[in-house]
This record gives sequence, C-alpha cells and structure tokens, in this order.
Amino acid sequence: MCGITGIVAYNQIGSFYMINLAKSIEKLSKRGPDSRGSYVSDRVALGHRRLSIIDTSYQGNQPMTVANERYHIVFNGEIFNYKALRQELLNKGYSFNSDTDTEVLLKLYIDKKEACLNDLIGFFAFAIFDKEENSVFLARDRFGIKPLLYYVDEDKFIFASEMKALLSYNIPKDIDEVSIFQYLQYNYTVSPHTIYRNVKKLEEGHYILVKDKQVKKKSYYSIPSANNSLAAYDYESKKKELITLLDEAVEIRLNADVPVGAFLSGGIDSSVIVALASRHVSNLNTFSIGFKDEPFFDETKYAEIVSKKFNTNHTVFSLTNNDLLSDLFEMLDYMDEPFGDSSCLPFYILSKRTSGQVKVALSGDGADEIFGGYNKHKAEYQILNNTALTSLMKVFDPVYQLLPKSRNGLLGDKVRQLLRYSEGSKMSPRERYSRWCGFLGEKDAQTFMSGSIDQVEYESRKNQSLRLFKNYNGLDTVLRTDMEQVLVNDMLYKVDLMSSSNGLEIRVPFLDHRIVNFAFDLPSNFKIDNSQRKKILKDAFQEILPSEIYKRSKKGFEVPLLNWLKTDLKALIETNLFSQNFIEEQNIFSYPEIQKLLKMLNSKDPVDAPGRVWGLLVFQYWYKKYHN
Repeated sequence: MCGITGIVAYNQIGSFYMINLAKSIEKLSKRGPDSRGSYVSDRVALGHRRLSIIDTSYQGNQPMTVANERYHIVFNGEIFNYKALRQELLNKGYSFNSDTDTEVLLKLYIDKKEACLNDLIGFFAFAIFDKEENSVFLARDRFGIKPLLYYVDEDKFIFASEMKALLSYNIPKDIDEVSIFQYLQYNYTVSPHTIYRNVKKLEEGHYILVKDKQVKKKSYYSIPSANNSLAAYDYESKKKELITLLDEAVEIRLNADVPVGAFLSGGIDSSVIVALASRHVSNLNTFSIGFKDEPFFDETKYAEIVSKKFNTNHTVFSLTNNDLLSDLFEMLDYMDEPFGDSSCLPFYILSKRTSGQVKVALSGDGADEIFGGYNKHKAEYQILNNTALTSLMKVFDPVYQLLPKSRNGLLGDKVRQLLRYSEGSKMSPRERYSRWCGFLGEKDAQTFMSGSIDQVEYESRKNQSLRLFKNYNGLDTVLRTDMEQVLVNDMLYKVDLMSSSNGLEIRVPFLDHRIVNFAFDLPSNFKIDNSQRKKILKDAFQEILPSEIYKRSKKGFEVPLLNWLKTDLKALIETNLFSQNFIEEQNIFSYPEIQKLLKMLNSKDPVDAPGRVWGLLVFQYWYKKYHN
C-alpha cells in the first residue's frame, strides 16, 4: 500500500505545474508513512510515498529506476506471484538489485510491455516513464482494488492515488452536476467520473499510454463470458475446486516481511478466509469491531466462535457511540470526494486500531459480488423463479405501506426490504437494478436538486453503467454489473481510502482473478437457490466452519445512524450544514426538500431517511472543506 503521483508536461506552461509535486507527495503521507521519493526530468515528474511491506530496506524505495535510468516506476500495490515471475526473468538473463516486487514489475514491463499485465496476480496502480521513448505507461488492476485518478488538458497530464493529491497541482475544481445527481441516488460518484468535471478515474482492467501529447486508453481484462456447457459440471467437484483455488489465493497473500492479520466479522466470507489462513499461520491475529450501545448491530459473538474454532489470537474493538463519534470528523476530514456509505466509519476505526498491531490484513470483500450474497441478488432470483411469491407480495403491498420501516430494528428493516422488493418487481430488470442499488429514485433525486441537470449526459452515463442489461441474462447480468459499479465505486473505494488513511494494507483473496473467472463460469443455480445465497461457497466450507454462523442473518457493516442524526449530530445538521442560508447560497440543493427529509427522519416511519441524510451530511461537510 503506497501512494503515487506524477505529471507529464506537454509544454513550458505544463512544466510550471511540476513545482507542485512535493505538495502532492505530502498529501499522500498517510498512505505511505515509511518513506518518500521523487524523480524530476525536463517534462516528467514522479512522486511516491511508501508503506514498506516486501523488502523493507531502502532498496525498495521509489521511484525506482533501472537500465541506465531509462525506466522509472512509481507503484502502489502488491504483485503476489512476483517470486515466480522473478525466476522467469532470471532465466531470461535479467538480474536484480532488490527482493521487491516493484523491481520485478518494472523488468517484466521492459520484457513484455503492456502484455505483462496478463501475468500479474495482485492489485496495483502504477506508472512507468520510458525516458528514451518519452512515454508514460499507467495501469490499474483488473477489479479496481487500487485507485488511479487523472486530469488532462492541452498543457499536461496529471495522475495521483487520491483526489487531494491531484488537487495539489492547482487544477480547476469544476463541480459536475451530473455526478451530484448520481451521488444523491447511490451515495457515491459513478466511475469513470468524479465529483469534478475534468477529473476521471482510470477504469478497472485498463491502461493508459501518454505519448506525443496523446492519451490512449485501452482495456486489457474483462470477466470472461460464462461457458454454458459448465451447467452440466458436477457440483461436488466444483466445491473442491473452489476450496483449492481459495486456499492458494489466501496462502499467496500471506507473503510479507511485516506482520499479517485478518479481519473477522463472523460472517461466512471473513470466516472462510480465516479458516484457510490458519492452515498456514499459527495463532493468526484476527480483528473485529462491535457496538456496545447498539446490540442490534453487534455481531462479535460470531467472530469469537470462529476465532475459538481456528485458535486465532483475536482482538475485539468494542465501541460505544461516543467512541464512534470521536473519530467521525477525523474520518470526514480525510475524504476528498463525497462518499456516503456509512460503514466507512466503523471500517475507519477498525483499520486505525488494527494498524497498531499489524501492517497487513486479509478481508472477505468481493465474495458477495461474485457468488450472490446480497438481498437484491436473492430478490432477483425470486422474481425470476417464483412468480407465485411475487404475486403474493403485491397483494400485501398496501399492508406493508402502513407499517413502520427502518434499518434500526428487525421488524422495521424486514418491512423496508419487503416494500423494496414489491417496488422492484414492477420494474424492468434494468430499472430494478438501478433502484435497488440506491437510496433515491431518479424523480426523488431530481426534486433535491435546485436546478436541472444535463439530461443527455446523464442518460449517456446511465446507459454506459447499465449496458450489460441490453442482453439481460438474469443473475449473471446483475453480478457482472455489481463488479463494475457497486464493488469498485463503493466497497473497494471504502476499503482503500479508510485503510490507507491509517497506513494499513488490505488484501482481498476473493478478488484473485482466477477465483473471479471461476465464479463467473458457474451456472447461477450454483450460487443461489430457494434456500440460500452464496450456495457453493457455503456448501464448500460447511464441514470446516462452525455451524452457528450458518444460522445468522446478514446485517452488513452498518452503524446506528438514526440515533446519532437525531441527537449528537442534530445541531451540526440543522444550524450548520443544512441551514437555510448555506443551502440557498450554495445553490445545489432544494431547501424545502431537505426540510421534508429531516421531518421524515424524525418521524415514526423514517424508512431510508437516515442513509439519505447521512449522504447529504457527508457532501455538505466535503463542500465546506473544499469550496468554502
């Protein structure tokens, strides 16, 4: 886990912006607290902050250069199969000055150019300057685990790991209204766009070549199409294959020259990772977070059951509401783009406290997206396969409308889910997916905007995001779209930003591309049936994991928003971030609509109001920090 930044100047005007390199590097200090470095030539400058994980000596510092200083690299991430790649290069006559994966990556690029990307197992965002060809090659890993943002105009190309580092070059901060509109719907901005009109995210599985003032972007990976013949494969053999693949993915991610641990929520995904890691590491350090004041959200008892089963050295960070709130503004201050997923806060605290004991942690992220673990996945299955249930739901729809709906209690949360199911069952698959991914529908989001948006641009972006629904193939289409939208824009963004801000590297075995390819080759009925989600994953490990974790319901990594917004954060909302003067001067949102939302928040039937208010709170806090 590191931070990278750099600039390619096309002319003398662009060169003036190179003086901001040091400032940009400093903005990435939390990502890489162990060392900093830079390289500056006439028209290219590269910067790096390092979190030392493999070969922690000075020889691993970056920017790194080889071949008589022709090639220079800045690299964020890990190449887990670097030892095997190193041996292949040694056999070809290459020599090495360090034991780092960085040097292996650089020399592999020298040997194969962009084709080297197909050989990499890991996560990464990197830039390589070829001084002889006067070109810069940038690439991002297959699933967007590591971030890479860029800005381009007629004078320069600038890139960085984080928005705050990019803004350090004094680029224009032109807010994109369409991105705000999508943020209102999803609580995140939709890639490749950002909150700023001229800043983009390099898409997952893509690379860019900057040469002769041209920026050429190309895809090098996409999830393979399913092989329909696999429907006839033996389920039992596929379970065994999954165990083998996951075990290899976990083992290779335990390689480090610093302490490695694992997050353990007590759910299936993290428990699988811990079960496999404990095969290779004695007394594995595991970490979980709990909520003392909110028993509905606390799931630490399941984590402790798993820990006992696999004899891990387990630490529970049991937090009060005051503990959570004490870190709230520190977390908000680190956000350089609006991001309204409330699970950011507990993940931030978990990362902060874990980083005091280890530098690397394994997590179970990605399993839901590839094996079908979310409520919307099961709901999609039910709509496609159980028309009787869908019809029955519609009959009782008027009854559900009368019941209280809230995420903060078992009954209210179930009613809320049933209503969303009923609503979605009346929509096309494309519109249903879009609605189930968000907090607000398009019409409601529009009412929150004080003015109109560029509807043509919005429809273009929406069509691109949902393009797979042109050839709708049931659950497979939903999962593939999740990989491109929810995973990269929400889950992975959260994990990277919150862990990086605390100098912690998170490794995600489920997103080894060999496992993803395997999962998307499986027929849908291997993933979801009438009785369970993530079917093959659960069945494969049923004899290994404690039976208790199979009996629990899935809650997600949520925080008790409703109580906070009505008490501790009430003054911040009403007299500051949501005040009438501020809203009207800002001229982005409709003050009357915000007042309606706050009224709903304080009613007996808050529905999704807490999530919507939180998303607006985050946006307003960000806006005041960067635009006031």
